[in-house]
Amino acid sequence: MDVGTVIGLVVGSCLIVGSVFVGGGDVRGFIDYASIVLVAGGTICVMFICYPMAQVFATLNVLKNIFFNSQKNVLTVIEQLISLSETARRDGLLALEGRIEEIDDAFLAVGIRMAVDGMTPDVVEAVMRTEMEAVEGRHAVGKSLFDTLGKYAPAFGMIGTLVGLVIMLADMKPDTIGSGMAVALLTTLYGAVAANFVFLPIADKLAYYNNRELICMEIMARGVLAIQAGENPRVIKQKLLTFIPPNLRPLEEEQA
Repeated sequence: MDVGTVIGLVVGSCLIVGSVFVGGGDVRGFIDYASIVLVAGGTICVMFICYPMAQVFATLNVLKNIFFNSQKNVLTVIEQLISLSETARRDGLLALEGRIEEIDDAFLAVGIRMAVDGMTPDVVEAVMRTEMEAVEGRHAVGKSLFDTLGKYAPAFGMIGTLVGLVIMLADMKPDTIGSGMAVALLTTLYGAVAANFVFLPIADKLAYYNNRELICMEIMARGVLAIQAGENPRVIKQKLLTFIPPNLRPLEEEQA
């Protein structure tokens, strides 16, 4: 589980609720079901308008990735590639066929399989690059969905505020102006919180996960091509470690 996401949501919620108490307000005064229905329902309807229904329902899986995203350890991937390169260097490229089953990443397994089958480096690189582009495209759709939600939630908050103001002005009484204005502004508050505290942060988190996965896939692709070219395992390791910040590299490599 992504502890950072949980901490951010919990602490942020506490800060919002706490600000109400510190300001001497009543939490019940910040709850208006009509405003909630308008902002939430309107935003969901826009999502159905902008995207196919199947993609909307797939959002549930995207949300699951926010909390339960198991990112690959880049150092572990590099060590596995080095181990594979040592086997290929010592016993030949065909010896990797017996090690494909121990590779738990399908992308890397496909690359090694193509290299073992004798495909040319250009074909191997083209297939792996195409897979990376497809993954990036799928991730971009999931991110854009939450960007859309973050864009339209404040708009529906403003629509709710305008509706509330029209209703209030149509039957304006001096003793109800304050309460009527407060209820009218709640939809703007809901829209701003939903966009800036939920939807847009989720979109940014998905973008981060996408970049991490693409970096890992890039390391795998370059490692497979280097193994196929018969490069020295130490040279391959030095090349792949350049993707890792210097302060996170193994200490012995920095000393070397």
